[in-house]
Amino acid sequence: MSETDLKSIGELAALCKRRGFIFQSSEVYGGLGSCWDYGPLGVELKRNIKERWWQSMTYRDDIEGVDAAILMHPTVWKASGHIDGFSDPLVDCRECKARFREDLIDTAKACPNCGNKGTFTEPREFNLMFKTQMGAVESESSTVFLRPETAQGIFVNFLNVQSTMRKKLPFGIAQIGKAFRNEITPGNFIFRTREFEQMEMQYFIKPGMQGEEMERWKEIRYQWHLDNGLRPDRLQWAPHPADKLAHYADAATDIEYKFPMGWGEMEGIHSRTDFDLKQHQEFSGKNLSYVDQADNNKRYIPYVIETSVGCDRTLLAVLADAYRVEFAGDKERERVVLKIHPELAPNKVAVLPLMKKGELMERSDRIVSNLRKKFKTDYDVAGSIGKRYRRQDEIGTPFCVTVDYDTLEDQAVTVRHRDSMQQTRVAINKLEEYINQQM
Repeated sequence: MSETDLKSIGELAALCKRRGFIFQSSEVYGGLGSCWDYGPLGVELKRNIKERWWQSMTYRDDIEGVDAAILMHPTVWKASGHIDGFSDPLVDCRECKARFREDLIDTAKACPNCGNKGTFTEPREFNLMFKTQMGAVESESSTVFLRPETAQGIFVNFLNVQSTMRKKLPFGIAQIGKAFRNEITPGNFIFRTREFEQMEMQYFIKPGMQGEEMERWKEIRYQWHLDNGLRPDRLQWAPHPADKLAHYADAATDIEYKFPMGWGEMEGIHSRTDFDLKQHQEFSGKNLSYVDQADNNKRYIPYVIETSVGCDRTLLAVLADAYRVEFAGDKERERVVLKIHPELAPNKVAVLPLMKKGELMERSDRIVSNLRKKFKTDYDVAGSIGKRYRRQDEIGTPFCVTVDYDTLEDQAVTVRHRDSMQQTRVAINKLEEYINQQM
């Protein structure tokens, strides 16, 4: 079978719009730059990714979950270093007024927008946090920020979680939530946006254990992406060199995916030392140390291993990796298919009555009603059976259940498998069990 992969992000964006995965935000008003709305299929796929991550992180003894507020006390961001240091150096072209991040262009060369050379201004720092006001009166004291990361909501709740859940080191705190960054150079569809969702876990450990725990979590997190169906040759490690480490880290590495536009970061695993808890202890005056009963009640600030994965980038990687064009150029056989891992697929099953006839529709209605108790199920009656198969292939539905006239006699249906297109006859009373086995 001839098969080609995704060629461009634009090709994927077109499919996402056409099939209801992702729409431009405020599209009826011309859209809002780098802001996106998840449609009916996109929100299901995103929910499945988040649920899979949440189960992998919190359905275990040593990690608890939280959901911290987006708006936090402004001193949180002073302590974390975001107010003073969360910025990008920007340069402007004096000729065309275009603005660029200094680290993404060569200022000794011509402007990539207008072609003039030697026209760039000196770099200026631009803070990436969104400001807003809390309360009835706007003033300096009422300024708050939309959080640029979810991690700080975990750090300020360290003692709350540790004491209420009676946790002993090592243990982690996980969170899924929105973050906001006023990016100057967003783009590549949902790869870099101003509003995005993070899935983060901070793992609190005894100082000196960071090397061992870093390697352990690297292995765990890399395997998670493989378990989601991503192809191994499209994943790679990208360690941070010592001179590029964040101010809070003593080691860091990224998991990168090979997107159509090139390799891009999808997840970061960082050894954050004790920086964050020490900073919040200093700025709040609250004792955030841990009493280690297993070590003669020794008191210390824990070190932290962070795993931080972008939910939107993971979704983009899942779609890009799953996209195939089979039998390209053959009008009779060509199909676009999303070979998404069945557990991530927006719809697990589609029920397709062979014809819109009374008895077939009645039987299909009953099958759909039963399947929907267990699976997200589509019910498609429009068009030829071949066209309906192609529609389900293009949105990644793993199983199509065809109800035909034989069903009325043998109480069985035909199950078509998305990837192989093979068809199997299955008894209706065994259908749920069969689909579960095939997942």
